[in-house]
Amino acid sequence: MAANDPEQASNGAQDPRLASLDEQLQKVRRAEQERTAPSASPAALTGKGAGQGQRVLSTLLGAPLGAALIGWVFDRFAGTTPAGLLIMLFLGFGAAISQVIRISKERAE
Repeated sequence: MAANDPEQASNGAQDPRLASLDEQLQKVRRAEQERTAPSASPAALTGKGAGQGQRVLSTLLGAPLGAALIGWVFDRFAGTTPAGLLIMLFLGFGAAISQVIRISKERAE
């Protein structure tokens, strides 16, 4: 403000309009910091999307391994050494892929 400004406080104190503006700016800055602050929550990866990812991973690992184990046990008892293991392994992969497709059709929120 200029020295000859009629709007300036005459006693040299801060203009009340500037003080009010400073208060409003501080409120807006605090609100913006709260809005943009990263969440410190350890539960950041517990949403439905993370659950779906964990289901896909366990399906892709579990189905083929479980089927291969069943095929290996069948081969041990039936004496058809690689055939049962290979057939069950491919069936396990097929089951895993169909389950992943089914999981991917669910909506993640």
